[in-house]
Amino acid sequence: MIRYSAIVQGRVQGVGFRYFIQLTACKLSLTGWCKNLMNGNVEIEVQGLENNVLSFVSEIKKGNGFAKVSDIDLNILPVLDGEKKFSIKY
Repeated sequence: MIRYSAIVQGRVQGVGFRYFIQLTACKLSLTGWCKNLMNGNVEIEVQGLENNVLSFVSEIKKGNGFAKVSDIDLNILPVLDGEKKFSIKY
């Protein structure tokens, strides 16, 4: 089990990117959250089996066809016990 924080840069707001993130995380049985930042980036915390998290990051880099990801800054975080779903924060 591993947990990452990520700051995603590029054209990632107003293009359905957070919903794409949530759908991708759910398909891979991951937990965590994502939210828009005031500077136009998207912040993500994602947790699950390491291979699934790495697959998630790979998919996020590709985007949803409308988003254009220019950079992802990843950092490892401590795993959170008891987290049960992936949500979008507002």
